[in-house]
Amino acid sequence: MVAGPEVMVQGDNAQLEQLLINLMRNAVDASLETGGTVKSGWTQNNGKLDVWVTNEGPGLASTANLFVPFFTTKIEGSGIGLVLSRQIAEAHSGTLENRQDLRGCEARLRLPL
Repeated sequence: MVAGPEVMVQGDNAQLEQLLINLMRNAVDASLETGGTVKSGWTQNNGKLDVWVTNEGPGLASTANLFVPFFTTKIEGSGIGLVLSRQIAEAHSGTLENRQDLRGCEARLRLPL
């Protein structure tokens, strides 16, 4: 983990915890497929908290269905994790995005401070 500055975010602890669990679980699952690593951290930028989780998994073949409810590429998946995570982020006036310009992928959560 790459620790950023100490910051305070107002929000529902349980919901934000669930969002981060979903992102980490997806990153670990992807990395297990390739033997890659998972990294996470946060920064403060322009009055926002930027939390990122990267993995060196196989990456996403297509992001078209990334936030479609009940769509999953996992054998045991429900297709709810990322959809729920995005709803939690938006309920906290934040965003949840995927960046694909590296090996694997990166989930980025932005929340106002």
